[in-house]
Amino acid sequence: MPTARDVLTPDALSMLQTIAASGSFAAAARALDLVPSALTYRVRLIEDALDVLLFDRSSRQARLTEAGAELLREGARLLEEIDAVANRVKRVATGWEPQFTIAVDSIISKGTVLELCESFFALSPPTRIRLRDETLSGTLAALTSGQADLALGVGETSSNAGIHGKGLGEVSFVYAVAPHHPLASAPEPLKDELIRQHRAVAVADTIERGSGMTFGLLGGQDVFTVATMKDKLEAQLRGLGAGFVPEGMARVHIETGRLVVRKMERPQRIVRVNYAWRSIAKSEQGRALSWWLKQLESPSTRAALLERHRGV
Repeated sequence: MPTARDVLTPDALSMLQTIAASGSFAAAARALDLVPSALTYRVRLIEDALDVLLFDRSSRQARLTEAGAELLREGARLLEEIDAVANRVKRVATGWEPQFTIAVDSIISKGTVLELCESFFALSPPTRIRLRDETLSGTLAALTSGQADLALGVGETSSNAGIHGKGLGEVSFVYAVAPHHPLASAPEPLKDELIRQHRAVAVADTIERGSGMTFGLLGGQDVFTVATMKDKLEAQLRGLGAGFVPEGMARVHIETGRLVVRKMERPQRIVRVNYAWRSIAKSEQGRALSWWLKQLESPSTRAALLERHRGV
């Protein structure tokens, strides 16, 4: 006896749609160029396999039962998905990756990344985009472990075989506190002995193995650890601690007086930030990777990824 998988084919679902639309088996048989008995037989095979009645045969009209109506609703969805998969397969055959994953460090402007995604989707590619939020060494680790195809906001890449990196630019970090924080009125330059007495806000490294990276922390200092650079900035705005923040990300709050920049005995931190991808021959690059790398060749795009932190 045929099973549900045997009988619920795209052709069978289309046939049922035609019967429902035609209103009778006779009209549907004419539309499908079948004799009515052949059409009735095919419907019976489906009903027997599912052990349900799909059409009420008490009158000349082919009226769907509740089970039949549900099958047509789900069948229509399945037919749409089959068409969509067929289109995606055809497009993937032209060189587009089925999925393209980007590891985005929390130092990067997410708004700019989303604008780039908008431009990418305007091409109507078959590629699905996935964004991963990462921090510090976790951003590069996502790439080297194969969990990402492109990493934005990584540090040094030269020691990683098989990884190619290019510079996004330099990020200046400033030591900032809320105006009501005790360090806001302390004499400058701030000494490490004084800073150690106050809680630091740190961003957790998202690397899955190893100890990860930390910056600007002093031995014995109380630490409040948050998930992202945006969270760190918010914590410091609330006076929950102090620490280094990217000047571009904090600029609007510094200009409005919500954060106060303090000079330290230590030199100002300036970090070179890169983007990276796995090294493969250009001829073997997928079209999605090629598109993103082309966008990153623009100086204005690279600057926006580091500087345009509106609404942070």
